[in-house]
Amino acid sequence: MANIRAGAASDVGKVRRRNEDSALAGRSVFAVADGMGGHAAGDVASRIAVEALQRLDDSAGANGVGPLDVRDAIVQANADILGAAAADPAQGGMGTTAAGLTLGIVDGDECWIVFNVGDSRVYRSAGGSLEQLTVDHVAPEAVTMRRGVITRALGTDPGPRPDLWVRTAVPGERYLVCSDGLSLELTDEEIATVLSSVPDPVEAAEELVRRAVLAGGRDNVTVVVVDHRPD
Repeated sequence: MANIRAGAASDVGKVRRRNEDSALAGRSVFAVADGMGGHAAGDVASRIAVEALQRLDDSAGANGVGPLDVRDAIVQANADILGAAAADPAQGGMGTTAAGLTLGIVDGDECWIVFNVGDSRVYRSAGGSLEQLTVDHVAPEAVTMRRGVITRALGTDPGPRPDLWVRTAVPGERYLVCSDGLSLELTDEEIATVLSSVPDPVEAAEELVRRAVLAGGRDNVTVVVVDHRPD
């Protein structure tokens, strides 16, 4: 399997009273979940989503996980959130985004499986440039705004269809998974500068969060940086 090193960081920001984001930097699964702002128990929903992805990471064998495994984990996360909401009326209406990537073998090749539900994002950083791999699930009329109404999230019935992409794993690549608290405050150029200038993934994650909070910190900020290092 690939030589992977990852780092994660999170901050409540300057406005929110509690951090509704959750993150996972596992052995082969890396993810961020952003509890829905304005909904009840967003922090609970994001934690439930990450717990489902943690179980996926725990169950991964020598070949990692496949696209169907990722889909099933997201479906289960949605069911778990709905079940928790039904069991506790105070948590009714809670929801969360979920985005990330997992390492696995597809058709004999080592691959990254990128997934997304909502407006948390996955980026690829290489050669000083930044490429957004996921597509934000927001209302069309909100595309030109810095924030929009989310059209797909976990905690809904029927459950959302996750976006899935498969990419060949290439040593030397760096990936970023983040909640929208990062992209709300920093431009792609600012993000790319940190990712290309801070080699340690833990320090890079911490620096991105620090800069987002200094830039305004209007939302919770959560970041996972994943490095695929040459053997």
